[in-house]
Amino acid sequence: MHDPCEEHMSSLKRIVRYIKGTLDHGLHLYPSSMSTLISYTDVDWGYCPNTHRSTSGYCVFLGDNLVSWSAKLQPTLSRSSAKVEYRGVANVKATLVYCDNVSAIYHSDNPVNHQRTKHIELDIHFVREKVARGQL
Repeated sequence: MHDPCEEHMSSLKRIVRYIKGTLDHGLHLYPSSMSTLISYTDVDWGYCPNTHRSTSGYCVFLGDNLVSWSAKLQPTLSRSSAKVEYRGVANVKATLVYCDNVSAIYHSDNPVNHQRTKHIELDIHFVREKVARGQL
């Protein structure tokens, strides 16, 4: 930064205090009898009471160890729970993904594209291709 001011210094101090207070926190990796990469994904469709946007999240495990996760409020509104669930699956890169939405699972294996799913056509083709190749 070419011209730091008091506000920048205050923010920096806050970050340093946070880091100092969380030195003993972190991900602990333990030996595991399994070496498979497994993902879980879920979406709370239309959760936000003000914007009605969905909250989506995923976690990725290597054996018994959590190695990646994400949770965020979606930037746009969705009119379909299947759409947001399917996008959640499309965003997770793993060999095995667990999803609790029947429509999203059905569309990943069904080669017929339905009129009501045209708006998620790219996500469907992306996931369907991964399923056909055995990569998902």
